[in-house]
Amino acid sequence: MNTHPYLRAFMAGTLVPTLVLPLLLAAFLVLRVGLQVSFPIERGLIFPMALVPALWGLWNILWELSRERTRLPVGVHGAFLPLLMVPAGAIIATYGGVLTLGSSAAVWFNAVTVPYALIALFLAAAMIAYYLAWKYIVGFVNRLMGIA
Repeated sequence: MNTHPYLRAFMAGTLVPTLVLPLLLAAFLVLRVGLQVSFPIERGLIFPMALVPALWGLWNILWELSRERTRLPVGVHGAFLPLLMVPAGAIIATYGGVLTLGSSAAVWFNAVTVPYALIALFLAAAMIAYYLAWKYIVGFVNRLMGIA
C-alpha cells in the first residue's frame, strides 16, 4: 500500500487528539456547568482544540518523511512535540493577552500564578505522556495504516 502515505500519516497522527480532546471538553463542561467550578480558561480553550490535532498529523508526516534517514522510533519522535508546542503556546498566549511572563513565574488569565519550575515539571510529564501515546497508539495506527 504505497498510495498516499503522507495522507495516511496525517490521518493516523490526528486520531489520538481527535478522540481525547472532546472527552476533555466534556469533563470541563461537567465541572464548569454541572458542578459550578470556576475556571478562567474559556478564552484559551477552543484554539488549542483546533490546532493540536493538525500538529499531531503534521508531526506524523514529518516522522514518515524522516524515518528512513534518522531511524528515530516513533515514540521518541512524538516526545519531542511538546518541546515545540509549549513555547509556541506560550508565545501565542502572551500575544493573546492570556499569559504574562514574569521573572520567576507565569501568570495565566491574571488569576493563576505558575512558577517556572512547575512548568518544567509539566513539560517533562507531557514528554513522557507523548512518548507513550506515540509509541503505543500512534505507532499502532501507523502500522494499521501500512506506513510503519
